[in-house]
Amino acid sequence: MSTSENPLLHLSFDLPFDRIDAPHVEPAVDTLLARASSALDAIVADAIAETGPRTYASTLGALEHATSDLGTVMTIVGHLESVATTPELRTAYDAVQPKVSAFYSGIALNEGLYRALVAFSETAEAKALTGPKARLLEKTLRDFRRHGAELPPDRKERLRAIDVELAMKTTKFSQNVLDDTNAFEVVVTDEAALAGLPETARAMAKHDAETKGLEGWRFTLQAPSYIAVMTYADDAALREKLWRAYNTRATSGPHDNRGLVVDVLRLRREKAELLGYRDFADLVLEERMARRGERAMSFVDDLRGRTQAAFEQENRELEDFARSLGAVAMNPWDVGYYAEKLRVARHAFDEEELRPYFSVDGVLKGLFELAEKVFGVRVQERQAPRWDEAVRCFGIHDVARDGALIAAFYVDLYPRENKRGGAWMSPLLSGATTEPMGPHLGLFCANVTRAVGGKPALLTHAEVETLFHEFGHLLHHAFSEVPIESLGGTNVAWDFVELPSQIMENFCWERVSLDLFARHYETGAPIPEALFQKMVGARTYRAASAQMRQLGFATMDLRMHRELDPKTLTEDTMLAFARDVIEAHSATKLPSDYGMVCGFTHLFASPTAYAAGYYSYKWAEVLDADAFTRFAEHGVLSEEVGRSFRQHVLAKGDSEEPDALYRAFMGRDPELDALLVRAGLKAAA
Repeated sequence: MSTSENPLLHLSFDLPFDRIDAPHVEPAVDTLLARASSALDAIVADAIAETGPRTYASTLGALEHATSDLGTVMTIVGHLESVATTPELRTAYDAVQPKVSAFYSGIALNEGLYRALVAFSETAEAKALTGPKARLLEKTLRDFRRHGAELPPDRKERLRAIDVELAMKTTKFSQNVLDDTNAFEVVVTDEAALAGLPETARAMAKHDAETKGLEGWRFTLQAPSYIAVMTYADDAALREKLWRAYNTRATSGPHDNRGLVVDVLRLRREKAELLGYRDFADLVLEERMARRGERAMSFVDDLRGRTQAAFEQENRELEDFARSLGAVAMNPWDVGYYAEKLRVARHAFDEEELRPYFSVDGVLKGLFELAEKVFGVRVQERQAPRWDEAVRCFGIHDVARDGALIAAFYVDLYPRENKRGGAWMSPLLSGATTEPMGPHLGLFCANVTRAVGGKPALLTHAEVETLFHEFGHLLHHAFSEVPIESLGGTNVAWDFVELPSQIMENFCWERVSLDLFARHYETGAPIPEALFQKMVGARTYRAASAQMRQLGFATMDLRMHRELDPKTLTEDTMLAFARDVIEAHSATKLPSDYGMVCGFTHLFASPTAYAAGYYSYKWAEVLDADAFTRFAEHGVLSEEVGRSFRQHVLAKGDSEEPDALYRAFMGRDPELDALLVRAGLKAAA
């Protein structure tokens, strides 16, 4: 295949998702690797030739540009492997991952390149840099040192090998989770076994069975199916079967991830020690708001201490309630079920009552209208090539700039067997690569309830929050005004990146914003006030338990990366360690084969991702709860506050320290009280 025929080598703003296929991947990546390598060689050759003093354009600027196209193509291919995978595409992706990883690892280990950057840093031009360019120089030199630029040659080679191995093993981890998730199903043929399940869940299960040519009702480990069973199914045996399957995913058989987890932990520790750090947490967090693993752990421990008493009280109340209904013992697959019944009894509130008010089209329309009111944009659907017929594309137009297109994005909302689970946002193209800055391109994906039974897709309130959350990430990318790609949008510290996403979730709880989109799909009526009050009243129901769940994941993550001895670690000791930590944060004892860590893609589906950084969800929750008080004080949909948040946070990316950006918006440092008040763990002042 000639390069002129390969769509990955001729990208435009409307990416050719309908034409990209597995055979295009390796030739395109090989071509771009060669181009990127030549560009790096040119920077080094220019420095060696000493034709004049190093300049920003010939060093930092050239380095920024050298890897841009390769990064874009790998993002596109990785995205397609996540949402439209085939055996051929997976094979092609697996083939290019090692060499791309080796290339990126080699950048910081390129002695000539590092010398060129150091030489530039000593020039008068470098000393006169201000703003994003000055920050880029500072961060680049620091990143080179943190990634081994000053190591001796033998250690550089070992570091390069570790990075390649991490890329391969974490990719395999992700694939195993997807394959094991898809391998499980329960088909129910006796309708009596469906007792307790709402009609939406039954219709979805019936539809799933029909699409497979099966009689009855089919249940899977996809979130909408799994959560419905765990929350509503009266049949404890059905709940247990799904719970055990979900929490033992990828712990045995052909998709066993236990060995991969052990290997990844060993490699991460070795990498950290090679670079002079105590452990992987200290390596990762040096560039984040927490700075060190010890501080992140202290933050988690502090929140646990403030939550423990309420958590224990909630569990006692749930056990007493379950016993009053005849339960003999509380098993982990019973918690969600009895918790929902207690919520209905205590608050007369059933989550399913809200579903008719959350049609997916209405939610998206309201979400975009909210963005218009708060952030001064107009969102319009647009036509573009897609990877699946269910995908939609939209443009974001800036009202203050006469409707200029500042970004576009794709939305992929529903589960498929060729798509990984969960919800996420990804940047695809940055407008910072052109002069003047062009529009940005991104996407967000979820796995929410599909339309079945002739009704539109009707979402749970939690699914609505998920869409708002991912759209918040998307806006962070879309509103970036940073002229340097690597410092723009969501390229910020991972304990700051969740602030824009989590602050958007708050709008799902306010009457004025709910009225923009929460309308009955048949009548158009807003949520009745009595139902709204029940919903708000139930918001803090078992809030301590929800918080402890997150703190459990964060604790497991930090302790695994800080405490486990990689020299003596085995599959069994790793699994037992993870189980014991989670059990200490759970409402019940956990079975000996509990192994959710083997399906924990946040930690092990990429070389770093949220590894040693899962605490950042709670860290950012402190920020979002505190920051939203400014919106609440000015009427929730305040254009003034929205403009300020866009100007001081969303537009700035990583062009300044996140602490400074937060202070610019709030006028002070964050305070913890707002989170505790919102969760009902502390009375409002």
